[in-house]
Amino acid sequence: MISPITAPGLAALAGIGHGFFTRAGGASAGLYTSLNCGAGSRDEPALVVENRARVASSLGITRERLLSPYQIHSARAVHVDAPWPAGNRPDADGIVTATPGLAIGVLTADCAPVLFVDAEARVIGAAHAGWRGALSGVLAATLEAMIAIGARRSRVRAALGPAIGCQAYEVGPELEAEFLAADGGHARFFRRPEAGARPRFDLQGFVMARLGGLGIAGSESVGLCTYTDESRFYSFRRATHRKEADYGRQISAIVLR
Repeated sequence: MISPITAPGLAALAGIGHGFFTRAGGASAGLYTSLNCGAGSRDEPALVVENRARVASSLGITRERLLSPYQIHSARAVHVDAPWPAGNRPDADGIVTATPGLAIGVLTADCAPVLFVDAEARVIGAAHAGWRGALSGVLAATLEAMIAIGARRSRVRAALGPAIGCQAYEVGPELEAEFLAADGGHARFFRRPEAGARPRFDLQGFVMARLGGLGIAGSESVGLCTYTDESRFYSFRRATHRKEADYGRQISAIVLR
């Protein structure tokens, strides 16, 4: 059974549907059990299509109206107002729309999914924020794309969905150095469980801090870790540690009713 997680602040808004979908309720098997929505995986394409159709149905739309871009870990955001031709997804990590009945979403398997909404202007957005996109400005780019089609910064609310937690996100010193070169204050997002250990990066904390600096009405986090909660979430890093051949992707999506 499909059982998306919702953010209370977004769920309270009239005329908006959203969900941070888990891996439950799909047609896939094995490593992809069961709601794998990632066309870039090596899952059976027909099963991915079926899984996306189930997500779309739960949002009250047809499969063709559930759109997610070809994600490239960038700070690029695009505006869409109609379904694009098959095989013609734009390269982007942010997507926005003001078109009712058009669901927009992003795929993740440890990176941070963020959903945005200006309920008064009826403008929505979705962003895929891995460490690179979060650092380079994908959240700000998505917000600016929303403002360009009628949203007002002071009315926008955002919600961060499930992403890898700090305790599970061991990184190399070169990543830490890149963040510190951008801003020495970023040191607060790196922790070491013991002296001499490799740093752990707090991606969720960094994303929430970035959202807090955008001047929007508010932001919230569902506070869930994709790595440690195997029953509900796919995780690239968990699959890598286990030397598994591939991994699934969960989808996070939002729609104007």
